[in-house]
Amino acid sequence: MKHGPPFSITTLFVLSSCALAVLICTTEAAIELPSNETIPAVIMFGDSIADTGNNNDLVSLTKCNFPPYGREFKGGIPTGRFSNGKVPSDFLAEELGIKELLPAFRDPTLQPKDLLTGVSFASGGAGYDPMTSNIASVIPLSQQLQDFEQYRGRLKGLVGEERTDFILAKSFTYVVAGSNDIGNTYFITGIRKLQYDVPSYTDLLVNLASNFVKELYGMGSRRIGVLGAPPIGCVPSVRTLAGGLGKECAEEPNQAAKMFNAKLAAELRRLSNNLPHARVVYIDVYSPLLDLIKNSNKYGFEIADRGCCGTGTVELSILCSQLDPHTCKDDSKYVFFDSYHPTEKAYKTLANQVLRKYVKSLL
Repeated sequence: MKHGPPFSITTLFVLSSCALAVLICTTEAAIELPSNETIPAVIMFGDSIADTGNNNDLVSLTKCNFPPYGREFKGGIPTGRFSNGKVPSDFLAEELGIKELLPAFRDPTLQPKDLLTGVSFASGGAGYDPMTSNIASVIPLSQQLQDFEQYRGRLKGLVGEERTDFILAKSFTYVVAGSNDIGNTYFITGIRKLQYDVPSYTDLLVNLASNFVKELYGMGSRRIGVLGAPPIGCVPSVRTLAGGLGKECAEEPNQAAKMFNAKLAAELRRLSNNLPHARVVYIDVYSPLLDLIKNSNKYGFEIADRGCCGTGTVELSILCSQLDPHTCKDDSKYVFFDSYHPTEKAYKTLANQVLRKYVKSLL
């Protein structure tokens, strides 16, 4: 989740090699790396927090390649990013000095040179639980791995097997999933409640997450950051549906998220200790996002209990319309753009905090 104080703590100009002598990609980096370290690419898997347009051509309601999404993006163009502008995938690549935007792997305009510095395979609405992706008719994590295999093949065609192995091993690979499983598949639809209580469902999710990380490792990834679940009960749509008359943060989803996070962190530590030459790191987004919501004024926001789009209480995806007279004019005041996804400003605040805290753990 991509988003406080601006990223301007002593910005350093770092040159980032794209790995080919004739293809050098540089951008300003806000993170200073050790002189002997390189991060050639950022690779993203997961859900809408990291999706930069992979859902655009799906037959699914879970997409956002239409206004008012993207209204703060370059040229005000909706790209399929679930926000008014950039999302965490973009900020992570930008802050590491790799490139300004992380393209979607399924973008039909994707250029070969884009492969060298990373792409996003993420799909809005996806989750660790295969049922989650089926409900939303989006790209499951299993298919995202197949897309990753295609990516590897195309990369080998560009730079050869040895260089491809180097790029995959040195790149930062992030996985962002779990919130749709807990928020939608378990609590809102209630489908999984028929089979699991919260402890057993979180066990299932952690097992699936662990298997996914091992698959990534088997395909060459070595620096793997896995984001925990956010405070799902505090996003506007869940507050509306389960927060009572006062639309307070819903406690049950938040407790489930915390249980999942604790188990996930323990499992990732185990994997990091047992997978040779791997850095597998749990990334806490629950605490910083909850602080941003609870103390929004501290970060320069005014409204955190509803989104900018429409009434801000339930609207997301196709329910967001630029024609809705309730849609806000100034989204810089809002933590959330729709009822589930943060604004670009909030994402940037969070991404800055997360990257600075965990970057050294992945090296």
